[in-house]
Order: sequence, then structure tokens, then C-alpha cells
Amino acid sequence: MPANNERSLNIVYLAQASKAAGDPLRMNILKLLGRGAFGVLELCQIFDIKQSSMSHHLKVLAQAGLVSTQREGNSIFYRRPLITATDSWSQWLRATFIAIDAASSDEDIGMAVEQVLAERAEACAEFFSRHANDFKDQQDLIASFDQYGDALATILDSLTARARNSEQAGYALEIGPGEGAFLPLLAKHFSKVTALDVSPDMLARTEATLATNAIANVDCVLGDTAHLLANTTTTKYQFAVANMVLHHVPAPKTIFNEVAELLQPEGTLLITDLCRHDQAWAKDSCGDLWLGFDPADLTAWATEAGLIEGQSQFLGLRNGFQIQFRLFHRSPERS
Repeated sequence: MPANNERSLNIVYLAQASKAAGDPLRMNILKLLGRGAFGVLELCQIFDIKQSSMSHHLKVLAQAGLVSTQREGNSIFYRRPLITATDSWSQWLRATFIAIDAASSDEDIGMAVEQVLAERAEACAEFFSRHANDFKDQQDLIASFDQYGDALATILDSLTARARNSEQAGYALEIGPGEGAFLPLLAKHFSKVTALDVSPDMLARTEATLATNAIANVDCVLGDTAHLLANTTTTKYQFAVANMVLHHVPAPKTIFNEVAELLQPEGTLLITDLCRHDQAWAKDSCGDLWLGFDPADLTAWATEAGLIEGQSQFLGLRNGFQIQFRLFHRSPERS
């Protein structure tokens, strides 16, 4: 199978890939990996098979070029390869994944998948419960708000006129506000702000920041974006931001799909997060689930969610980390 997407497709590669994808279990694995990356043990738990059998199936898929790996600290996660090229192999691979995604599955793995994601979320929540009082110290090990807050303020200023001119301006959402460092800025630019967090301990820290700054136009909500979508009275937002939180989310790709539904037409999503890195200590010291993200992955996830890519900025830090500021917009035609 081609080592990368630049090699052209031939009948031998196609036969090998078709055979690898044709097994029902492997097809279900590929369908699941369309939702994000999973480790071997997670896949064993979801499909209820032994590790030796799962490793065999993953090896077949990898040799056929249908899956790739990414290292997260000491763990290896399997995912679909990122497709950015337009050669014949990439076109076949893209079409194959589209067909697999559209196909119904005989295996009901929904509850098992939710269990795995819940375990990821629980591990993250447990970390923040233990470190709520020293969250800033932990965050400062990677990037303090003081280091990139001015860049966020500039981006927000550039969007203000657009927000004021929208049909339903004035509503903003921050996902995972931490201690609420960004909320004073949001509260000045929007008439109503929702601060959304899955951690009661961190939400308490957010509320303390709001009280200290006498900010009254921010509502603190315990839950996630799926929780907001389930609430039929949820306001549609002109602006949503996930500031240095995506690397804590159990399934980062889902954030794009859910926020796309929460945005007004022409609404904007701002993602501020780390670029892909190999500093594995961040998982233990800062509770990170993911070691940053390839910018191309964020672009692909946003595109699949129906969002249009906007401006991007990158900020390198002296400790070796790089922050990406990514804007994505909801189409004005989308209902």
C-alpha cells in the first residue's frame, strides 16, 4: 500500500486495500475511527474481542494504508489517515470512507463507545477535581493566559463589528472556561455569555472570577455541548470559543459537529489550542488527553462539520510549544 498519499493507485494496492476493508469487523473499526482516535485496549473493550485479535486486524488495516497511528505519551492510538491530496489513491480512500460512514452496522456498539468516552471524561474530570485550586499553576507550565491573551483580544476586536451587524448579535459561548480569564473580555463584547464546563470544581472557580470582577451577564452551565443541544430552548450563538480546552476533550472532533449546530448562520467558532507536540509530561502534569493537534486535522474536522475555514495565527512559545488560533465560520445558507 502507498506509504503516503502522493503515490498513484494501481490494481495491486487497490486489491490489498479492498480485501483489508472488506472484512465486516474491520469495516466496523474503520467506521468507528471516523469519530476519532482510539487505543487498542479501547477498541478491544468496544468490540469485545481479545487484544491479539484486535492487533491482527489493525495490522492488516495499517499495512493496507487504511489506518495510521499517533502517539499520545506512552499510548498508541489508531485513526484514519489524514487525506489532503487529490491523487487517485486519496480519491479512492475518501470515497471508501464515505461509503463506510453511510453504511448501517450490524453491531450495536453505541453503549460501549459511550462507556469508553465516559472513562476518558472521568479521568479528565478527576484530574481537575484534584487540581482545581492550582489550575493556573498547572496551565502555566504550558502556556499562561498572559502569554497569548493579547492575541485573543485582538481577534475578538476584529469580530465585534460583525457580531453587532448580525441578525441575533450579542450571544457568546465559552467551552471549558477554566478559571474564567477570557470571560471578562467576552462579557464586554457580548450582551450574554454562557460559560460551559463539565467540572463542578472548575465552574466554581469560574464563578469566583465573575464575582471578583462584578460580571453579571455570564451564565455558568454545568455540562457539555451535547447537553446544550439536548436543550430545545438553547440560544443560538454568534460566537463560540474553545480556548486551550480541546486537548482535554474525550472526542475533539465532536466539538466541531455540535458547535456547528449551536452557531447562528454566519456565526464564528474560535479554537485556541496547542499544535501537535511530543512533550508527554503534559498528560500527567496538566491532565491533557491529547498532545496537541495537527492544524490540518482541525481544518478537516471543521470542513466535515460544514464550517468554513477563516483566518489562522500561530504563536511559538519559548518552552517549545506552539499555539494555534483558528477561526471557522458557519455558512449563511445553512439553516
